[in-house]
Amino acid sequence: MGEIGGTGPVLDVVGIGFGPGNLALAVAATEHAEPLSVRFLERQARFGWHGGMLIPGARMQVNFVKDLATVRNPSSTFGFLSYLAERGRLIDFLNRQTFFPTRLEYHDYLGWAAARLDDVVDYGTEVTAVRPAGPVLEVEARRGGAVVRYRARAVVIATGLVPHLPEGVTAGDRVWHNRDLVPNVERLVAGLGDRARRFVVVGAGQSAAESVEYLHRSFPRAEVHAVFGRWGYSPADDSPFANRVFDPDAVDDFHRSAPELRQRITERHRNTNYSVVDPDLIGELYEKHYAERVAGRERLHFHRMSEVVDLAATGHGADVTVRSAVDGLRSDLRTDAVVFATGYRSGDPARFLDGGLTVLRDERGRIPVGRDYRLPLRGTDVPVFVQGATEHTHGLASTLLSNVAVRSGEILDAVLGLRAGAAPGVRPARALAV
Repeated sequence: MGEIGGTGPVLDVVGIGFGPGNLALAVAATEHAEPLSVRFLERQARFGWHGGMLIPGARMQVNFVKDLATVRNPSSTFGFLSYLAERGRLIDFLNRQTFFPTRLEYHDYLGWAAARLDDVVDYGTEVTAVRPAGPVLEVEARRGGAVVRYRARAVVIATGLVPHLPEGVTAGDRVWHNRDLVPNVERLVAGLGDRARRFVVVGAGQSAAESVEYLHRSFPRAEVHAVFGRWGYSPADDSPFANRVFDPDAVDDFHRSAPELRQRITERHRNTNYSVVDPDLIGELYEKHYAERVAGRERLHFHRMSEVVDLAATGHGADVTVRSAVDGLRSDLRTDAVVFATGYRSGDPARFLDGGLTVLRDERGRIPVGRDYRLPLRGTDVPVFVQGATEHTHGLASTLLSNVAVRSGEILDAVLGLRAGAAPGVRPARALAV
């Protein structure tokens, strides 16, 4: 296996991952008045963001103004409105009178921004280690059959979320996590068509409800069984006061709070994001269900207060047993596929650390990430920052798009402040584009 790099110029920032978090950081670095040398390493062969959930018609739950740049720099040419103007759809979008584009359009926006920054990202490059190398850090990666190395004055880890399946469940040809829903549905439509008879969707959140709707739409002769541990879908609270939990200033309040208060804030506002569904989609599913009852042919079935207690993949689908917590009754379902819309988990950023780098943890094994998103490390003074794995320190917006523009600006400020020798804990004034 060959080797590339390791003795080249020292970069100001090497970013690991090139999803929305580090894409926003690349935008901020490009717009900054002071030239910066940056490089982003992405293991995917091309830009992509939750491609398996690009359900036709599915809408974003985040205001388009909270894009990659606008809240940080309202005059940015990387904002969603600039994208619409370049695509020739600005007036058409405004006529829709909504703040929420479809997921398909927003994915196209992110791809449009990524394409403009193609010269600062290496695709098909998987990072294997970050280690100290004197006054800098060395980032080692694999690209094809070669080992590649980069040297950096700062590293930013933003590798996104990892799909979560319940214990004992293994994804397969007919057992899916919802992240792969769209391509798997397209494959089954081509292979089974009208011969599909039954699907099960496990989960109570937005992705689960969207999966139920999409399967019901895609297989007009098949039953779709929704299984969740609630009485029914619960609406997301997107009211103005509740949405303040996602404000940039809320991150300051959350980070300086005691752990007990942080936990209380998270628990009391989980209904803004976790296991909740857009009210319009709840209404749509209920109307479909009711219309089927009127017509005397039900295809939508809701197993409330229930759980999957047995699952066995077969050559043509999966056999599922669902148990009700209300009366203990079991339902045996022979399905064409089972979809687990059971969420994601943040990956541990420490998995990249090597060569004497140690991350500090609290008594619960969590990393006490600094307000500037810096990891507490032993073994180097070179800063390593993280995006996404910070809900316990920075609040509910950590894994969402709400603060991606502001967060990228704060990390860039921290990089520049440390490079300039700013006193610890002093945040330099943010410089917008000129």
